[in-house]
Amino acid sequence: MKFTAAQIAGILEGTVEGNPEVEVSKLAKIEEGENGSLTFLANPKYTSFIYTTKASITIVNNDFAPEQDISTTLIRVDNAYNSFSKLLEYYNQVKLNKRGIEQPSFISESAIYGDNIYIGAFTYLGENVVIGDNVKVYPNVYIGDNVTIGNDCVVFAGAKIYSECVIGNEVYIHSGAIVGADGFGFTPNEKGEYSKVPQTGNVIIEDNVDIGAGTTIDRATLGSTIIRKGVKLDNQIQIAHNVEIGAHTAIAAQTGIAGSSKIGKNCLIGGQVGVAGHITIGDRVRVQAQSGIGRNIKDDEVLQGSPSFGYADWNRSYVHFKNLPKIVQTVNQLEKKINHE
Repeated sequence: MKFTAAQIAGILEGTVEGNPEVEVSKLAKIEEGENGSLTFLANPKYTSFIYTTKASITIVNNDFAPEQDISTTLIRVDNAYNSFSKLLEYYNQVKLNKRGIEQPSFISESAIYGDNIYIGAFTYLGENVVIGDNVKVYPNVYIGDNVTIGNDCVVFAGAKIYSECVIGNEVYIHSGAIVGADGFGFTPNEKGEYSKVPQTGNVIIEDNVDIGAGTTIDRATLGSTIIRKGVKLDNQIQIAHNVEIGAHTAIAAQTGIAGSSKIGKNCLIGGQVGVAGHITIGDRVRVQAQSGIGRNIKDDEVLQGSPSFGYADWNRSYVHFKNLPKIVQTVNQLEKKINHE
């Protein structure tokens, strides 16, 4: 797919400086630009590359003033970074703009789907599935019985949505994600053997949620596991049964959240964080990577460590952690001195 400088300037409401008919078909970093590619310059520390880049088109700020000759065609805009992001979004929409129902695929006779839909090959839609308008379901996706999916959603290849789950509008579910698997519920007997506790609930995902590749969200034992609107989940996250994650919280990769814990809104949780079960984390909490949360957390706390404690306290203590061998040596020397006296 090719675009001319004039077409791109039209999308971005920018002005062309150079050849308006030059074409690009790919995106590149400014230092790696080559013929036929589009790049941008927003950070001043990369300015030197604009004089050597081989990119055919470069998006720059309106106030950019070249100090040397340049070969790339410029598109001047108010904010180069925001404009490039807008272009990436537009490019994604065009790239993902598939329509129709590919074969072979299985769609239950009781399934209902809206307008402008795409269903990829080898996809399975179970009984009483309801899918809204402008939804794209890529190949090898499984959607179980009685699942509801809203408008403008994308389910990427290989994702699985188990029965009874409810998906809102503008939800992105990436490859390999599993929504609605059984929660980890077992009860031991006197012999130390485990019997499975039936997981009869579901998962509810509200609007504008992103679920990363390989992330698993377990169905509730009773009731619902709930992911509130605007939540962003990275790849390879484990969300256990009956968890609730508040609106606009973002969680990085390899985090695990145990059953029945409640996380507030607008939280930021780093990678490889572990959250114990049946605890409550307040709103706007910040948790640094690899922390362990085993207690209830109030609003606005910033945490680090395992088990975690106050971020500022952790930083002060870390100075001593690093110097611990020297401190021990000093203590030993003082003890010897006292004993000799």
